Amino acid sequence: MIAVIGDIHGCFYTLRKLYASILNKYPDIPVYSVGDLVDRGNYSFEVVDFIKKNKITFVAGNHDYMFYYFIKHPSSPLGRSWIYNGSETTLDSYSNRFAEMQRHLNFIIKAPLTLDLFDCFISHAGISNYYSRKLGKYPLENREKMINIVESDLNNEHGVLWTRDKLLNLNKLQIVGHTRFEDIYYDKSSNAVYVDTAACSGNKLSAVIVNESNIVDKISVPTDPKDII
Repeated sequence: MIAVIGDIHGCFYTLRKLYASILNKYPDIPVYSVGDLVDRGNYSFEVVDFIKKNKITFVAGNHDYMFYYFIKHPSSPLGRSWIYNGSETTLDSYSNRFAEMQRHLNFIIKAPLTLDLFDCFISHAGISNYYSRKLGKYPLENREKMINIVESDLNNEHGVLWTRDKLLNLNKLQIVGHTRFEDIYYDKSSNAVYVDTAACSGNKLSAVIVNESNIVDKISVPTDPKDII
């Protein structure tokens, strides 16, 4: 059994409350995140630092990658996109923290893009139905092929960082963020649960508790105003 947190987007105080709520109800449970740790909210530095210190495993999101590529490879497509996607608050949070930023960027780029776990499959935006012909009926049976296809297509609008397509049914619960919903949303036909509940827009930060592809519980906390005002 594991917990998976939705898109955090710099909402540090909200994250801290949600994390405490998860561990209060499920002590010692492994905690994961669908990425988008940075941008939009006020405390990107603090969020990444909290994730790192508490050993929360995360898959990188499009905002995490845009941050990395803007600093390291500013002329790349991902790097150029960042200035239009909530970068200002991230730059503010890393002001006068150059050494820490470099450590965090290395931490981000080492994060996986997908996690195929016993209890579920985690990625940021999901595995689009666009890949159904390439991946076949049982995409997780050839994990190496799947990774090669998905991770070589990062700038594609259907890709694992960006897609808002119908998701491919992996025959295992797929947990994703990226596409916002007011509440945690389960799509039965794709066997996919969406956990981005728009914390950075003032709604709430959410997590699902899952066990062997079953949703056991849902935990949410309202966005702390300090994170976004």
